Amino acid sequence: MDTTRLSRFVSDLWDAEIVPQLVEYIRIPNKSPMFDAKWVEHGYMDAAVKLMEDWARSKLSKLPGATLEVVRLEGRTPLIFIDVPGEGDDTVMLYGHLDKQPEMTGWADDLGPWQPVIKGDRLYGRGGADDGYAIFGSLAALLALHEQGIPHARCVVMIEACEESGSYDLPFYVDHLAARIGSPSLVVCLDSGCGNYDQLWLTTSLRGMTGGNLTVQVLDEGVHSGDASGVVPSSFRILRELLSRLEDPVTGQIKPKELHVEIPAQRVEQARLSADVLGEEIFNKFPWVDGMQPVTHDLTELVLNRTWRPQLAVTGIGGMPTLDSAGNVLRPYTAVKLSLRVPPTLSGAKAGEFVKRLLEKDPPYGAKVSFTLEKDGSGWNAPALSPWLAEAVSDASQHYFGAPATYMGEGGSIPFMGMLGEKFPQAQFLITGVLGPHSNAHGPNEFLHIPTGKKVSMVVAEVVARHHQQGSKA
Repeated sequence: MDTTRLSRFVSDLWDAEIVPQLVEYIRIPNKSPMFDAKWVEHGYMDAAVKLMEDWARSKLSKLPGATLEVVRLEGRTPLIFIDVPGEGDDTVMLYGHLDKQPEMTGWADDLGPWQPVIKGDRLYGRGGADDGYAIFGSLAALLALHEQGIPHARCVVMIEACEESGSYDLPFYVDHLAARIGSPSLVVCLDSGCGNYDQLWLTTSLRGMTGGNLTVQVLDEGVHSGDASGVVPSSFRILRELLSRLEDPVTGQIKPKELHVEIPAQRVEQARLSADVLGEEIFNKFPWVDGMQPVTHDLTELVLNRTWRPQLAVTGIGGMPTLDSAGNVLRPYTAVKLSLRVPPTLSGAKAGEFVKRLLEKDPPYGAKVSFTLEKDGSGWNAPALSPWLAEAVSDASQHYFGAPATYMGEGGSIPFMGMLGEKFPQAQFLITGVLGPHSNAHGPNEFLHIPTGKKVSMVVAEVVARHHQQGSKA
């Protein structure tokens, strides 16, 4: 393999075609079904599918025998399935998604979720990095191999459309396509993050998650606060008390032992090494207000907190008027949306059931308390890397980043990885991505770091080629 030639090919393809395609993709507000209940009527999902489908089809002639189908199961989000023939009996699966998180507030004046803006080497807008680039990066890697005549195993590319909603449609597609998928021996996922933009970061674990809506109701309607306070318990106070069953209000630590796991020694050591590489960038990457501090200055503990320990976030609230319309009323109810990240090896479903029992039992004052589960997804802990993959990752990081590869868990979730890990226990995994410092996936001012997107595509090409070489030797 001529790595210089491969780098030039991938870089040119990104500049000439992929970045312009991503610009158009960002303009499409194809929010995940959880955030757009009328996604079918709105048609944005279909528009995103068509954009990707049209570009991918324009490249199939350069991948002999390749086929593309937009698979649509009744009542479910669509899935793009590309089958690229190769040599030997092995299969490589390349995974990504095309649905997006909602708009979020706080974007800079010259930026917006559906307004693509290129500033230097950054492409701003919702979904470019999470995860619109995945289909383009995956095909760029395969096209680069064919440009040099370098053999690879059969490759299937799967791009789903409800990952941000928990991938609840994906198991049905995996079952529907089981015969066509086969048994992948290598899974490539480009939906993860990176600690910096200076080297390749391989994701070793992903947290799972569970969550839903917690509602505390004390009255059938609001009443005068001067009349009721001191007699009717505040729904907000009761909710706060219930949350304290789950989370220590002072430290933020999750209290029940049932939501923790023993962290493997190898992952603790990898966290220490990652902390050494990143230093204070572990917390400096966040947009702190003046005077704010992280929960601890022990850098290794911060890495473990965001990768292996359960953590709670309140991501939405209901039952409260806006400040400019809040009268002197004791409100009838308070509701919050909870997002609980759970350790990689803990069942998301069991965690959700436990949290529901914990919050609903013995309601204070007999209040009407309900916790409605919306989603759950188990995490994932990577199997040990085969020697060939460890060597390929190391070499590829040096070739395209000029620095050693680094290994670290991620705090987010990719439900499909846990599913695949159970279904294909012998598979090797290359999980990486472009979501590095300040890229702010799901939040305002999200951006794709274009040079990293290019380099990740190059890494995938080399690893896929090395995978075939390893299979040929076996």
